[in-house]
Formats: sequence, C-alpha cells, structure tokens
Amino acid sequence: MTELLEIESLGVAAGTHRILRNVSLRVAPGEILALTGESGSGKSMTALAVMGLLPQGLAARGAIRLDGRDLLGLAEPQLCDIRGREVAMIFQEPMTALNPVQTIGAQVMETIRVHGAAPRAGAEARAREVLERVGLPPDRVPLTRYPHELSGGQRQRVVIAMAIALRPRLLVADEPTTALDVTTQAQILELLRGLVRDEGMGLLMITHDLAVVAGMADRIAVMQEGEVVEQGPTADLFAQMRHPYPRRLFEASRHRAALPPPAPDGRLLRVEEVRRDYPLPRRALFAPRAAHRALDDVSFDIARGERLGLVGESGCGKSTLARAILGLEPVQGGTITLDGRPVLDHGRPDPEVRRRVQVVFQDPYGSFNPRHRVGRLVAEPFHLLPDPPRGAAREAAVADALTAVGLRPEHAESHIHAFSGGQRQRIAIARALIIRPELVIFDEAVSALDVSVRARILDLIAELSRQYGLTYLFISHDLGVVRSITDRVLVMRSGEIVERGATEEVFDNPGHWYTKSLVAAAPVLPPLEGGGKTDAGHDIP
Repeated sequence: MTELLEIESLGVAAGTHRILRNVSLRVAPGEILALTGESGSGKSMTALAVMGLLPQGLAARGAIRLDGRDLLGLAEPQLCDIRGREVAMIFQEPMTALNPVQTIGAQVMETIRVHGAAPRAGAEARAREVLERVGLPPDRVPLTRYPHELSGGQRQRVVIAMAIALRPRLLVADEPTTALDVTTQAQILELLRGLVRDEGMGLLMITHDLAVVAGMADRIAVMQEGEVVEQGPTADLFAQMRHPYPRRLFEASRHRAALPPPAPDGRLLRVEEVRRDYPLPRRALFAPRAAHRALDDVSFDIARGERLGLVGESGCGKSTLARAILGLEPVQGGTITLDGRPVLDHGRPDPEVRRRVQVVFQDPYGSFNPRHRVGRLVAEPFHLLPDPPRGAAREAAVADALTAVGLRPEHAESHIHAFSGGQRQRIAIARALIIRPELVIFDEAVSALDVSVRARILDLIAELSRQYGLTYLFISHDLGVVRSITDRVLVMRSGEIVERGATEEVFDNPGHWYTKSLVAAAPVLPPLEGGGKTDAGHDIP
C-alpha cells in the first residue's frame, strides 16, 4: 500500500533537551492511525511537527514525507500552501480555534478563499455543502451564526468543516472529542470515520481514550516520554501488549475505585420541584419574551454519606443544577434546602450553606488565581468561617489538607503553574475539603485528565470517602467514571430527571430509552484476558 504520510526517525529538541526521539509512523490513504499516550508523551508535538507549526526555538530532524515530499525541508510559504489544501488539523478546543467575532460561514469560506480555490460565490456554496456534510445544514444552522451561539458538538463540527473544505488528503485530529458527552462524541467519531471512508483521507487521530481508539483505529501507536514504545494493528496490539506501558494505560482505563460500603444516615440535601428559566431574545420589538426552561420540576434527596452521580448530555441542565445547589443561580420555582435550611437567603447565598457545601470544578487551572501561591489558594474557603485559623494554625491546616490529597506541605510555597493537571486537581480537592464541608460537588472534575491520572484521582476520592465519610454529587458525562465512584445515579435530559436508581442497576438494566442511548453510545474497551472483568467483577461501559 502506498503511504500517504511517512514519519521517519523524527526528533524534536529545545537546545539540549530532547522532546521527541526517533518517532517513526506511517498513515496510508483511507487509514486511521491512533496516536495515544498520556499528557506530555509527545502526541501533540508530533502533530505540530507534521503541520509545520512547531513553537519557535524547537529544532526538528529526521523526515516527515507527505506523498514522498519531505515537509521538514520546505519554507514557510510552501507550508502555507500545503496546510488546508493537502493536510489539515482539527484542534481539541473549538472555541480557541474559532474566531468569536466572525460567523461560521465566513470562517469556513476563509479556508477556501485564502488558497484561491474559488471566488466568493463558489466559496459560499462550498461552505454550505461542507457544513451540511458535517451535520449542520444551513436551513437549521445558518451561516450567519456565531460560535457562541452553538453547542460544543456543533462548534467541533464547524472546525471539522473548516478542515475538510478543500478535501485534504490527510487529517490530523488532536483530541477532537475529549470534552464532549458520549452521544455527541459518538456522532463526531462516526463523522470522522465517514470522511475517511467516503473521501479516502488518511486520519492521524490523537487521543488518550483507549476505548475510542479500540472502536475506531485501524492501527495504534503508543507514545511515552517522546518515544513510540509500541505500534501495530489495533486488534493485535490489544491482544498482545508486549510493552508494559500500554498495559498500564489499558488497566487504568478500566479502573474501578474501591469505594467503602455506603452508609447513608438521614437526609442532607433536598431538591424539590425546582424550576429554572432563562429569558430568550424577543423575536420582535414588542413581542412577548419567551423563556428556555433549563430545570423542569427537578426533585431528589442526598443522604449523609451518600455518593450520588448525575449524568446527561451537554446542555441538559447538570451544571445549572449544580449552581442552583450552590446558591449561585436563582430558581423560579421549588426549593433547595441543606439540612432543612434554604440555600438562598432573601435571594442571596446563605453564608452558612456556602460554608457547608464546596465544589471542585472541571478546569482546576481556570479556577485558581495564578498570581497566588498554593497555600493562599487552598486557604481561600477560610473566609467563610466565623473565626478562621491564623498564623501557625492556618499553615498547619493547609499542610494537613495538602497531605490528605497526596501532596507535600512544601508545595504550599509554589505557584499553580508549576504543577501538572492531576496535581492541580488534587489542590482543588484540598481547597474544597479544608473547611470540612458536609457536601462536595464534583462538576466534571476528571473529564480532562489522562486515564492514569484520572484513576489516581478516583482512588483519592474513594480514600477520602473512607476517611471523612464524604457526601458528594458527582457530575460527569463519562458513564464509566460515574459507575466507578457512585452508589446511586440520576439521568438528566432536557432539564428533567428521566431515570434514577442504584448505579449498577441503572447502567446494567436501563429502563428509559434515553439512558439506553447513553449506554449504547459509550465507547467500549475490548475484554481483558480472562473475560474482561475488573477487580470488582463488573464490565464497564
């Protein structure tokens, strides 16, 4: 088979520091090669080298050949002519890849016109055609829409449309589904498979999700610390795994946290018939203003010591519900009480409730002030206490909180940028626990982490549950994670709870069609040797 992309002995270095070492890969037309590994393994650096977009100061050696033409020897004007026309890239975060002040139509047309491939009328026609191809027909999603008016999945489709507008022969997709819910992820993956099948493109798919890899890739290459440690056909690699590192990734992907037995002890939180409406723009100057109902008569309880999961697609109301429980969102109907006390006091968050409920966000770096040291960041919740500790007592409390999440007391003197993603999430958990809250809300707290880091964070949560009897609401779109870390689960769709029950029972025997669709859309790892059971004896969706 003639190779479309050949990477041979690629090395990238910053001075004397080697980032990539002897990376050799190939992609044939119509083939999907998955490049997998943890953050920092060199996956994205390899993709940037293929695109000729290495950061300034990095030197590349070896060869990157596209149809036999060495890209490393080309000047920037020649690379500009190739990018978009022959090879295109789909980036991980569509909001950073899209211009917020330009319409989606203008951005897809720009890809076409910058290469002089068509006049304006032809570019607009091609933009309509390609947007329809990726599932955004102009009659439903006009070309005049702006990125902020679209959902996460729709924005990713626009980025894909930009990439395929000129029918490139090679697509490089860098974590294109990491932050998407399971059904949207399944749709995007099917779209990419269809493009490879119908257009004969080669696809270099970069991801840390082995379940996605198992169901999509023809071949897999596993990277560790800048090197390819194992590669081969997907079925063969999963069956053999000669190198220990791929096996560690596989086992971490199927990891089940060892939760202590549930010990519910009386109701802590009650959410009763809660409604939340958002006003919509008027369709005409004097027309009545319609409203979007984000939460529709939502009711449930959380007992002390209970671990409750909340799953559903993006936009179903999960985060709105979390903000309402925290007292950060007013509600138009119903009540939310913590131990019988309303979370809102005359329309403002009750200080006592704020002290007793803490939250761990999805993006730990975005929730910290980068100018402050870790000690100050972890101690922030102390302002909620009537008599917060000071001086040596404050330092000791911070040290204890950091130690509890597996960090060292001296880390209090560092800034947040000095830590990895997993360490930042540990710091976020330390901040949430330092004042011993009665309820913790984890809002997509592990969705952006590598599988091995995610496994360690889930083990940490399980251990903290054992030590402190944590009560928490765990919000996630990852069914496998929710299954491993909760006792009971709620399934939300369009602002309503459509199914609830014991986590195992709901996922093993879903009753509602929507829950069935979520379970069916979740990517599945091939079985492990010996029947595919985890230590807990359960298959994971």
